[in-house]
Amino acid sequence: MKASPSAILSRVQFTDEVAGIVAAWSKERPDLDSSPMLVLSRISRLARRLDLERRKAFADHGLEPWEFDVLSSLRRAGRMSGLTPGALMAELLVSSGTMTNRIDRLESKGLVSRSPSPEDRRVVLVTLSDSGRERVDGALAALLACEEAILAPLHEDARHQLASLLTSLLLPFEAHAASETRAATETHAGARKNERKL
Repeated sequence: MKASPSAILSRVQFTDEVAGIVAAWSKERPDLDSSPMLVLSRISRLARRLDLERRKAFADHGLEPWEFDVLSSLRRAGRMSGLTPGALMAELLVSSGTMTNRIDRLESKGLVSRSPSPEDRRVVLVTLSDSGRERVDGALAALLACEEAILAPLHEDARHQLASLLTSLLLPFEAHAASETRAATETHAGARKNERKL
C-alpha cells in the first residue's frame, strides 16, 4: 500500500523550503499526493542553481552556455577530429537552422573552423581552433570546480547512488528525444533527395 504524503513527511526530516511547500499542500489538499514534489521540486531548484553557476563559469571565460555546449562537443571528439553539422545537431538537439547559425557565430569569433573532410570532400567538418580549445578547456575546469562544490555534502557512495537514480528518470526522455531527432533527420534527408530529383 502506498504511503500518504503526510506519512512520508513524518518519516523523513527535511529542513528546506520544498519540505514546507509540500507540507502546506498536504494540509490544504490532502486528497492529492504531493510527494513527487519532494524529489522533482528539489531537482528543479538545483537545476536553476546549477544554471546560474554554469553561466558564471562560462562568462568568466567569455562564453555563452550554448557556445560551451558546441565547443565541448567538438572537444570530446578529439584533438584531430571534427564533427559534421548534422552530428552536432543530433547531439545538441537543435534544428538545422539553429546549428548553422551557431557555427557561423563561433567561426566569426575564431573559435571553430569549417573544412572539407579528408575522406569525402563533399562532407563539411567543424573543428576547434586553438583558441576554441583553450577557451573550452578553461571553462570546463571552472565548471567542474563549481559542480564539485555543489556535490560536496555527498560522499562518494551517495553520489553514485544519486547518479544511478537520476539516470533511471532521464533515460526515457533521452530515448524519446533521440527518436524525434532521427525522424527529423530522415525527413530532412528525404526532402533534400526529392529536391535533387526536381
